[in-house]
Amino acid sequence: MKTFMHNISSSLFIGLLSLLLIACGAKDDGTAEKSEKKGQKPTLVTITEVKNQAIETTEVAIGSLEGLVDPTVAAEVAARVVKVLVNPGQTVKQGQLIAILDAADFTMQRNEAQAEIARIQALLENQAKIVARNQALVDKKFISQNAVDNDIAQQNVLKQQLEAARARVASINHSSRKTRVLAPVSGVIEKKIVDTGDFVRVGDPIVQIISKQRLRAHLPFPEHIGAQLKPGLKVRLTTPTSDKPVETVIHELKPMITEGSRTVDVIADVLDAPGWQPGASVTGTVILGSQAAAMMIPEQSLVLRPAGEVVYVVRNNIAYQAVVKTGLRQNGMIELLEGLKANDVIVVDGAGFLTNGAPVKIGHEKN
Repeated sequence: MKTFMHNISSSLFIGLLSLLLIACGAKDDGTAEKSEKKGQKPTLVTITEVKNQAIETTEVAIGSLEGLVDPTVAAEVAARVVKVLVNPGQTVKQGQLIAILDAADFTMQRNEAQAEIARIQALLENQAKIVARNQALVDKKFISQNAVDNDIAQQNVLKQQLEAARARVASINHSSRKTRVLAPVSGVIEKKIVDTGDFVRVGDPIVQIISKQRLRAHLPFPEHIGAQLKPGLKVRLTTPTSDKPVETVIHELKPMITEGSRTVDVIADVLDAPGWQPGASVTGTVILGSQAAAMMIPEQSLVLRPAGEVVYVVRNNIAYQAVVKTGLRQNGMIELLEGLKANDVIVVDGAGFLTNGAPVKIGHEKN
């Protein structure tokens, strides 16, 4: 019986001791949790100030460049090719000599025509003497006026023949100059079609030139914005072959929707742009509208929470959650329509790690 009572006493003592330890542990845990919350470590963040700035409503499309001036230089006279002075890939300037044709035939024709001029001039001089002599005889009444009139008519015929011979020489000289083939535009030789020794007839191609002076950008925009596009809208163009963007306007719109892609073909011209190449890709940004002042924040400032899209506003090194309504997004920035006001200081980097009322440590301010 004594042993039984001793066992009960031991069990009660152990039970009371366990309850005491549990109570002490609970008290300690509460104190530690409270202490931890009170001494919460600040989150390192960067901040920026909300400011109003001008923004544009834009649409972007990727298209291609077409050369508007790509002449195939052809022979204007029939002759044998003496020499082609250019090769594919070579840059030429307008008026540069690119090929020489044989002008021997024109030289002989010119000599023949000039001999004819000399012959007619000799006849004309003799006829002038005849007219003068016969006119003197008429004045003395030795011959009739009809004879002189016939001489004068013959003199006029020779004058017309002389003019025709001179015109023929001018025509031969003009054709002879065409044996020196000149580049009609500045550009790059795309193809050499003939070579030394070939005989070309009028209209036979000699070389093909790709000109960069005037290019046309074809930009396929989705059909759903077709109603917003119109000639005259500003377009910013960039191409991989040049680091210099071009600002131009919509020249025209193709009247029909492109079958298959369901896009609107927007056309814009590019004039004298260094480095721009026909056939290259082009990125076009059409400016559909603009706002003089809009509140814009960096994309990383906006985070998604159960309450919706939020931004953390910093006051006295504490981050406060602000539910916002957003608008346009472009170039890494987001337009704010509601929820903040200008000059509010917000968290940029580190916003995703914050909760409402969290302490923050400001690393630096972003512009």
